[in-house]
This record gives sequence, structure tokens and C-alpha cells, in this order.
Amino acid sequence: MQKTAMITGSSSGVGFEVTKKLLTEGWEIIALIRSGFPQNEITIDEAIKRKKLRIYKADISNFKSLKPALDRIKATERSIHVLFNNAGVGNGELKYSQQGRELHYEVNTVAPYIIAMEMKNLLKKGVDKTIINVSSNVILTVKHFDLEELEHPKSLRKLFGVYALSKLALTLWTKEVSKTMKLEGIEIRSACPGGNRTQMTGSNGMPLLLKWVAKLLFPHPRNGAKKIYDAYLGHKGEIYPNSIF
Repeated sequence: MQKTAMITGSSSGVGFEVTKKLLTEGWEIIALIRSGFPQNEITIDEAIKRKKLRIYKADISNFKSLKPALDRIKATERSIHVLFNNAGVGNGELKYSQQGRELHYEVNTVAPYIIAMEMKNLLKKGVDKTIINVSSNVILTVKHFDLEELEHPKSLRKLFGVYALSKLALTLWTKEVSKTMKLEGIEIRSACPGGNRTQMTGSNGMPLLLKWVAKLLFPHPRNGAKKIYDAYLGHKGEIYPNSIF
């Protein structure tokens, strides 16, 4: 059976490198993205032309945009073998979604849950039936989980504040739903791609000192892509198993 991966945030950073890696290995890709792919990428252009890469546009922070895109995927695609919930945000200021939730919480925590639940039936028709939620090792800096601070942050501490909480919340719900997902034949786990030079690590969402560290020391995002791919395979990488908490 032809293997198909669904990748959110697949047009840049780690998601883009995962997309290219899988395409070169013969996979088909369902790309859920807000903006287009980079121009003049032979692998991408050829895959789009051959319909090996199928693009669905949506702003996953906005349910009025996300729901129609997910409905189109469910109506069009036959199966999903692995879902990479990769899309995320790291902002330099507090912003809010159309639903009224702070954007880190919306994009990094809530949207991946909705996407996972909506794609369950397609995953059941696949072979590998695996969901990888892309988390971050910044969660290890959180001393205790504060739901009130996540839902109603009073201020923004770059990277180590609501961003870290949103990724911890992602990892926690991954752990919790893995119990019922397993009964349905679906494996779900969270994994960290490590530090990589991406648009996010160079954005205003990073503390100034860490922006320079990222620029000078962080590897190319293909390094993170390999870790995420290895997490799908079930070995290597920095995997946050169900027993971490």
C-alpha cells in the first residue's frame, strides 16, 4: 500500500525537511499549511505536479478556516499512515485567536488535538496508524503546570513562559489520550526535534541571547526532521514516552 503522511506546517522549518525526506523515500504527502511552499524546489515542484504532494490551505488558529480544510481532507483522501502535528508558533507578544484563546495555547495545544481527533478515521485505514506531536524540550524548564496561566496569561515571558506551557500541555494530553488511542489501534507520542535554525528560532519569540545562540550553534532543520522521523519509527530522537510524568 502506498504510504501517506499528513504534515501540518510543512512549508517551512522542520516540517519542510520532513516533507522533502518522505517524498524522496516515495511517500505521498498531505500538507496542511497556511502559506505556500518555497519556489524553485525541484522535489516539491515535481511532487505537486504528480499529485504526490497535495496541499490544503488553512489557518489552524481559526476554526472557520481549519474546519473546511479538515472536511476536504476527509472527503478527498483515502488513508493516513502517519500524522505529524508539527505546526507551532512562538510569538514575541501576547496574541489571541478568533476563538479568544491566546495564540500559543490555540496553535500549539488545542489545534493539534482537534486535527488528531478529526483524522482518526483516516488513520485507522492506514498501516502504521501513528501520530507524532512535535513538542519541545523547553517543557523540562517548567516547574509546575499552571492551567490558568496557559489559558489567561497576564504577561509574556519569551520561550520559557506560555510557549513552554503550551508545549507541556500538548505532551500531557498526548500521554492521556494514548490510552484510548491504543485501544483503537493508533499509536500517539510526542517528540522533540531539538534546537534547529528555523524562522521561529530567529523570530521575536526567542530571547535575544538565545537568538544569537541559535544563529551560531543550532544545526540545519534537517537535523530536527531526522529526530521526528526517528520518533515515528519508534527509536532514537528525544522521545517523551507515556511514562515521563
